[in-house]
Amino acid sequence: MPSTHHRACHLCEAICGLVIETEGQTILSIKGDPDDPLSRGHICPKAIALRDIHEDPDRLRQPIRKVRHADGHVEWQEISWDEALDATADALFDVHERHGVDAIGVYLGNPTVHNIGMMTHQNNLFRFLRTRNRFSATSVDQLPHHLVALWLFGHKAMFPIPDIDNTDYFLMLGANPVASNGSIWTVPDIRRRIRDLKARGGRLVVLDPRRTETADMATEHHFIRPGNDALFLAALLQTLFHEGLAKPGHLTPLLRDLDSVADAVRDFTPESVTEATGIAADTIRGIARDLASAPRAICYGRMGVSTQEFGTLCQWLIAMINIATGNLDRPGGSLFTLPAVDQVSNTGPGGFARHHSRVRQLPEFDRELPSSALADEITTPGEGQIRALFTGAGNPVLSTPNGRQLDEALASLEFMVSLDPYLNETTRHADIILPPTSPLEHDHYDLAFHMNAMRNTARYNPPIFERAEGCLHDWEIFSALGERIANRLGLEPKPAQPPHAMIDAGLRAGPYSEARGSEHALTLEKLKRNPSGIDLGPLQPQLPERLFTADHMIHCAPPPVLADLDRLRRHHLAADNVGQLRLIGRRHVRSNNSWMHNYHRLVKGRDRCALMVHPDDLAARGLADGARAELASRTGTLTVTLEASEDIMPGVVSLPHGYGHDRAGIRMQTARANAGVSCNDITDDRFLDGLSGNAAVNGVPVTLAPCDESPLSAGTAGEGIRA
Repeated sequence: MPSTHHRACHLCEAICGLVIETEGQTILSIKGDPDDPLSRGHICPKAIALRDIHEDPDRLRQPIRKVRHADGHVEWQEISWDEALDATADALFDVHERHGVDAIGVYLGNPTVHNIGMMTHQNNLFRFLRTRNRFSATSVDQLPHHLVALWLFGHKAMFPIPDIDNTDYFLMLGANPVASNGSIWTVPDIRRRIRDLKARGGRLVVLDPRRTETADMATEHHFIRPGNDALFLAALLQTLFHEGLAKPGHLTPLLRDLDSVADAVRDFTPESVTEATGIAADTIRGIARDLASAPRAICYGRMGVSTQEFGTLCQWLIAMINIATGNLDRPGGSLFTLPAVDQVSNTGPGGFARHHSRVRQLPEFDRELPSSALADEITTPGEGQIRALFTGAGNPVLSTPNGRQLDEALASLEFMVSLDPYLNETTRHADIILPPTSPLEHDHYDLAFHMNAMRNTARYNPPIFERAEGCLHDWEIFSALGERIANRLGLEPKPAQPPHAMIDAGLRAGPYSEARGSEHALTLEKLKRNPSGIDLGPLQPQLPERLFTADHMIHCAPPPVLADLDRLRRHHLAADNVGQLRLIGRRHVRSNNSWMHNYHRLVKGRDRCALMVHPDDLAARGLADGARAELASRTGTLTVTLEASEDIMPGVVSLPHGYGHDRAGIRMQTARANAGVSCNDITDDRFLDGLSGNAAVNGVPVTLAPCDESPLSAGTAGEGIRA
């Protein structure tokens, strides 16, 4: 007899509601949930692939251990959970005792925040391994957002969220939500929301080096040269101040040092940045005036402006534009969420530069070091050298700059363990892989993305299937390892309370609880009775009550940011872009980083891992559409297939992220058949946002030339498994 289940899709930030029909252990259908108050029935192709993930024969179900034979042959053997957990704890404890806790490194990947157990229970292990060598995907992604939120608003997770459903004018830089479904902005059904914006007379203006899927829907699109967004934004802000258009209005009593900001950008005139940005001075002034005159307006920027040399400056300038125009904390502008489980109030504010990486002196943020430093910390001898590594839900060989260098570094480790369902480009270096249950075998609540949502909602869903016999949830793996490490250290382990109990406690103490006088009186049981979720209403103004600064003021002029404006000036004066190509990434709706390529329905169709190049740039190099060519940077060379397109700005080339599945030793059949090349084999671990240490994977200087010899495999370097 068929059964019907409700679920939120966890595969991207949109958290679309689903209705899943099953019979026994078989998924019959996956459809959008029309009663979900956030997604309203919308889903994208990724949701349908949940069936593929659950049924994937390549997904590991039991722990495996690497066995090396005398003749050099390597094989993987299934072992019991007790054996796997004991061996892992013994190895980590051994490194801890011989070399100290900093000899243990930790890397957590992007899927961590898509999974309740990874979010709630990682500290059950890491509270006993207080290494300074912690890394995550944050520093190849949204670190500038966190840093600006900390400095301006007092908390690392205080992200202003665009109120697209009520705005009149939306300026968007380096973002493609039609493909991503939003990023640091949970916004399902974005196509309809853009159409509704335009239907009520509103305008969407997109700045991007590529005419993206979102730009195709926009009222206007302007090409901008990669890496120069900070110059454009500074000129926009200068115009607001110079022409007397800066009117913070209701924010004025909350602002510290806004005059210092006006002084700091005084010399960034539109004329001074036109050549570098490719945007005319009159266009810049026109956009500034439109922003200021719109009844309700938004300025928003994402990956394209965050993962570049001046990513933190970009996010600060965006925040200052919204503040200067009075569009922060107001309907139709950018507002802060009030999630039912309030992770902002429940977690520490974060910190910056309290210690630095050992080799390159890069600053920590929230006790994590920039991932671009990971390879150096493994290969450079000395006290604190990483000798053992724990990875969780991450594939940094494909996802962090100079992946070939990291690939080689991982081969030198004494021990590596991975909490991961796949034998992939990174976990192939592990000695033990600990696979968690399928996503559909555990419950789900979105701790992270309700904090970024364009509307306050809450939903909890139990598992679709009973977990297979002998399998462990990720939170159980963390807890079991923590208990073993604690016992070896003679410490008291943390009780392993299940995630759903923690969510219930968070709901009962949260802003929509009976204890707080809310009419919603949220509890876990109430969410279970409402499997499509509960609508908690639109985002509302919350300042100054929601500010976490000591004085409950917005600190507009953080000294590190003002100092970084001088770096921008020096860079601008010294820049020489004549004949220089710049590499940018691109997103596809059927993909999300490196973990969406082993499912046929998501990779079928024409090859998407091609280098997009403007026809003029091809002609100038004697190249043709569909040909093979060599794309090179400081760190290496790739052989790529060319795709001529006038949707890309001259002087810019674009390659999608997360491919490169041809390395030896992986167990992902569909991904290998659609291997592509890894753009992170030629991104540069030395090319960073100098203020935050965030990776600059957009705007990377590259060259493009005809192939001089037979095409080389992108994965030939460093593909051996360590001996």
